[in-house]
Amino acid sequence: MIDRLTVYQAVEEKLAGTDYFIVDVNVSPANDILVEIDRKEGVDLDFCAELSRYIEAKFDREAEDFSLEVGSAGITQAFKVLKQYEKNLGNEVEVLSKDGRKLSGILKSADETQFTIEIAKQVKPEGAKRKITVREEIPFHYDEIKYTKYIIRFK
Repeated sequence: MIDRLTVYQAVEEKLAGTDYFIVDVNVSPANDILVEIDRKEGVDLDFCAELSRYIEAKFDREAEDFSLEVGSAGITQAFKVLKQYEKNLGNEVEVLSKDGRKLSGILKSADETQFTIEIAKQVKPEGAKRKITVREEIPFHYDEIKYTKYIIRFK
């Protein structure tokens, strides 16, 4: 079986000096290799083909057969790495916490330990006739959530 770490290192080597980053590398027991990459400006199909050829050159098909798929991280998939959070600062995201709360808001900040979203909620001040919109920033540690996803809105 092809080693995931070996594939990961090959991808890292090719991405060095570019603005691309690794989202995930998976190798199944049947040697089906899946490499997901991303960058702030989006992923170029020609670069995926170039990376695929680079990875293929690192392995000997005569010694061990494999399939290889290189692509961008899906826009509707959950974030897997910090750079995806950084890429989406200022965008609307959906967060599902481990305690079952599902919140939508603007991703305001992200670092190695936590991220913060800003939500808008309706509250009725005491003595008021109408509700008003109040913005609240909610921090999350990564171990408190099940997922964070980018929200696509068509207006």
